[in-house]
Amino acid sequence: LFHNSLLEYGTRRFYRGRIKAAIFDWGGTVVDCGVCAPILTYVELFREEGVEITEDEARAPMGSKSSVHIAKVLEKEAVAKRWRQAKGGADPTEADVERMVQKFIPQVLSSLQKYSNVIDGVAETVATLRKPPFNLKIGSTTGYPQHVLKILLNASSTQGFTPDASICLSEVPEAKPSPFMLWRCATSLAVFPIEAILKVDDSVNGIHEGLLAGCWTVGIARTSSYVGLTEQQLEEVDSVELTRRMNRAYKHLTNSGAHYVIDTIRDLPLVINDINRRLISGEKP
Repeated sequence: LFHNSLLEYGTRRFYRGRIKAAIFDWGGTVVDCGVCAPILTYVELFREEGVEITEDEARAPMGSKSSVHIAKVLEKEAVAKRWRQAKGGADPTEADVERMVQKFIPQVLSSLQKYSNVIDGVAETVATLRKPPFNLKIGSTTGYPQHVLKILLNASSTQGFTPDASICLSEVPEAKPSPFMLWRCATSLAVFPIEAILKVDDSVNGIHEGLLAGCWTVGIARTSSYVGLTEQQLEEVDSVELTRRMNRAYKHLTNSGAHYVIDTIRDLPLVINDINRRLISGEKP
């Protein structure tokens, strides 16, 4: 049996290059400021079952695929109690979850017609990242299925955002926080090593996706589901309430383990410059 004696001395290969690609989430990161389309759909789905839930209750599991999201909402004791009251004492079942999942996609498609605008600053920032000195490839991942992704791509392309590669849930074995979508996107972009990739997301599950994949992660706070406001509402909300919501977003994203948390996507070039500095000095995610 051949034994490589060099390994006894801890021979390792370190990547000391620069970030080569940024992979973006969609809702709350690129489009749909505040992640309104799926949240309003979940609220309506429960209402159709005779159960009222708040937007905060609907937002809690954001970043999960729809079946997991609905199941997690139903696990909340307050929601489960309202469900039993509406259903004559019956607990929610897997069949209930599946029925709601089947209704989710058609309804969220209707909501996306209203909430598919590219968030302010995305097109300009991505254009900057594609040019020197960054020269990044741009990817995206989403928990939506393929036909919904196509709608998002068509809408965003007319607004200045066209990723080089896009991967959706139906192309991989598991959704976020599993890293399969990110790994497949990296393959489609032909970018390696994983340390040369940055995942940009507004949800805890999306940050965990990046961490499990082994890449750098950045949380976007202001446009996230944890703030939960459209761009117009962000302009109108009073400063005290906005500060409360921003603090909540920073807490969730920081506690998720994100390497960086920033207000908006416009802050991304500064983050990439700092990551490049750390990579050149020998640091890894």
